Amino acid sequence: MSRRPFLLAAGLLAASLAAGAAPAAPSPDRPPNLLLILADDLGWSDLGCYGADLHETPRLDALAREGVRFTQAYAMSVCSPTRAMLLTGRHAARLGMTIWIEGSLQKNPNRRLLDGESRHDLPPVETTLATQLRGAGYLTALVGKWHLGDANHAPETHGFDVNIGGTHWGAPASFWWPYANAERFAPQYRYVPHLEFGRPGEYLTDRLTDEALRVIDRAEGRPFFLYLAHHAPHTPIEAKPELVTHFEAKLRPGMRHQNAVYAAMVKSLDESVGRILDRLRERGLADTTVVVFTSDNGGYTGTDRKSGQKVPVTSNAPLRSGKGSLYEGGIRVPLLIRWPGVSVPGTVCETPVSLADLHPTLRSERSTVPRVVLDGTDLRPLLRQPGVRADRGPLFFHYPHYYETTTPVSAVRTGDWKLLEYLEDGRVELFNLAADPGEAENLAAREPQRAAELRARLDAWRREVGAKMPTPNPAFRPKK
Repeated sequence: MSRRPFLLAAGLLAASLAAGAAPAAPSPDRPPNLLLILADDLGWSDLGCYGADLHETPRLDALAREGVRFTQAYAMSVCSPTRAMLLTGRHAARLGMTIWIEGSLQKNPNRRLLDGESRHDLPPVETTLATQLRGAGYLTALVGKWHLGDANHAPETHGFDVNIGGTHWGAPASFWWPYANAERFAPQYRYVPHLEFGRPGEYLTDRLTDEALRVIDRAEGRPFFLYLAHHAPHTPIEAKPELVTHFEAKLRPGMRHQNAVYAAMVKSLDESVGRILDRLRERGLADTTVVVFTSDNGGYTGTDRKSGQKVPVTSNAPLRSGKGSLYEGGIRVPLLIRWPGVSVPGTVCETPVSLADLHPTLRSERSTVPRVVLDGTDLRPLLRQPGVRADRGPLFFHYPHYYETTTPVSAVRTGDWKLLEYLEDGRVELFNLAADPGEAENLAAREPQRAAELRARLDAWRREVGAKMPTPNPAFRPKK
């Protein structure tokens, strides 16, 4: 841990103790179970507790009331970089993974810049949270999406005892059993492994939940780390017909969210969380299990053309833009944490945090695996004192690629100020997120000194972590 995050953690812990809220000591013979639920492409405002209008998420809203709801939690702008960062506690740019796996293999010849180089696989030398926890005696299980490498870099090679459904692919061919076809990603045939013996009408979100429940039931007294990485609500936008009908009847003009099928997918995701939490209570594990719920990037604001839909998948309003972009709608995500004996129920934390912080927060002190330098910070002091607005240091973002919402771009946030630098032409945008969370007013011309300072800080960080940069494309020909 670097000096600044260490001082932050120490200061918050001291404040907590001074206030009389002594941290609960872990059991000497039984560390807590860890349940990490990751949604795919779920936007910041897609849950009721974050202001959704059409969507219904009663179980997640209840989880928020039982723990801490973070209002300024950040992921990377696309999936694989976030997943790598979350599991290692190291920034995606430091890892050299800045775009999803399939994207790292694509070439786009007619663009002004050639994409920055990005790894296809999570390097075996990286220590994941699963590896660290397995070294402390945990049963470690991934259920759902992996998207961090081929068979030589599969979950089993990164510390997971159990892998149900994890492959190098990022999205399923279908949410309906057998979850396989050659149409959606033609000519490629995609499937979700280890979900055989299903039945017609079986829904992927439900099946992954079934498998997660089996992991809990079979842990047999061992502490477990269950990483339930749902595919929902990523495309293809497919949902249960009865839920779609329910949300179609609920649609009204003026609602920010207008996609009834997506709303139904979010509803199934919420029901999944409820089933998992119910099983923990049934087995007497609710008070000894840490529960974390979050998303891998901002909501996708395009349309799912292959599903025949014409309305945007979701809206991240009041935040700007969506998945791929480094505006807030692309990188700010929901984050809920319930840690019995540590988190303060029904509280809100407004301190900006990163999903890289989950690794140092959840790792075990008992592990025999050697520690490495992390970019994340332990969040437990904030769980004990969520109302303390602390400066955990700057947050950096780097996406040297193209997407439908952006050209290559880097960004830095420090305090309430955020700067974006677009790498095609070097232009910068500066926003004060406290006054302008929707990033509508570019203050770079009005605050030139602040913009220059943040730009220099961003450039120094890119050099420090060895961030891969895009390069000029000699074959580029502008369209007339």
